[in-house]
Amino acid sequence: MSFLKGDLLTRTRKLVKGLAKSEPIWLKAMEHAPPATFPRADGKVKRISLPEDVYIKKFFQKHPDSKHEDAIKLSGFDPPPARLFGLRVLDLKEQGVSEEEAMAVADMEYRAEKKAKKKAYVRLKQIARLEGKKPPPNPYPSAIKEIQAEERKYVRDRFFNPKILEIVQKLKEERAAEVQDRFRGGGW
Repeated sequence: MSFLKGDLLTRTRKLVKGLAKSEPIWLKAMEHAPPATFPRADGKVKRISLPEDVYIKKFFQKHPDSKHEDAIKLSGFDPPPARLFGLRVLDLKEQGVSEEEAMAVADMEYRAEKKAKKKAYVRLKQIARLEGKKPPPNPYPSAIKEIQAEERKYVRDRFFNPKILEIVQKLKEERAAEVQDRFRGGGW
């Protein structure tokens, strides 16, 4: 019955009309009180847009590095800076400030907050050095530096791991053999 389109009622009507099936007992009752039909999405998912999305796009145009530096923490509770920027612009607009001024104020607040975070970390490092302790890890690292820190052990491993060195040696020997075969066969 999958080749027939429609719900159960229309499918059954077609089968009964075509004499492919005898009329079931429930068909007349179902015709008098048909089941509710729900609208279908037709395979198209509507795009969800929030009021601050316009300002988030403008934020990323102005601060493209923020996509990498202020990565979205999926398990975190704090919204990303871009969303805070958009919400702040909307808040200022509701208070009667023009859009350009609201964006300028929100941008200034973002830059001030970012600068304050960097200053606080620099001060933490200074205090740690004065006390003779190891400086604490950066509480506001960029996403790129976090990824590089995770990959650093694998990058170093390629120079010292004997298995990897053995594979590299085999590849070098194969390349050398290919080059010799080309010169012998006149491939150049």
